[in-house]
Amino acid sequence: MTNEAVRPLRIAVIGKGFGASPELEAAAETVGRIVAEAGAVLVTGGKGGVMAAASRGAIIAGGVTIGLLPDATDESANPWVTIPIPTGVGYARNAIVARSADAVIAIGGAYGTLSEIGFVLNFGTPVIGIHTWQLADANGTPDTGIEAIDDPNEAAQRALALGAARRA
Repeated sequence: MTNEAVRPLRIAVIGKGFGASPELEAAAETVGRIVAEAGAVLVTGGKGGVMAAASRGAIIAGGVTIGLLPDATDESANPWVTIPIPTGVGYARNAIVARSADAVIAIGGAYGTLSEIGFVLNFGTPVIGIHTWQLADANGTPDTGIEAIDDPNEAAQRALALGAARRA
C-alpha cells in the first residue's frame, strides 16, 4: 500500500465576472453542480457572475471549489469559494486558471474569458463553449479549438470525459 494522494479531476469554468445573463448564470450553476456530483474539483477565477454561479452549484452539491483570485487578498472571493488563492497578479491569473484545469468550460464571456481561452488552447487543454467566443484564423477559417455545446448538462459531461481522457 502506498501513501500517494488521489488527485481529483479539476474542471475550470470561465466567464464574465459581472453582467452575465440570468440564463448563462443558470447554465454555470448547473455545470458546477454536475462537476461536483462527479467528484471533480471546480476551478474558477473566484469572483462574481459566471464564476460565482458555478461555485454555488458545486457547493450546493457538496463539492470543493478553488478560486484563483487576481487580488492579493482573499476578501474578494465569492462566498462559494472553498479554497481562495489570492495571486496578486491581476489578469495574469488567467494563465494560472487555464493551467490548473484538466478541461475548461467557457460560458459566455468578455475579453478576460477570451484571454483564458487563448491560454487554454495553447496549453492543449480541451475547451467546451456554452454561448461563448467563436474563433477564426487570419484568413477567416473557423478554428475548431472550442467545442460548442449549448446544453449545460451535456457540456459538463463532455468536459469531465475529456478531462479524464487527458489524464489517462
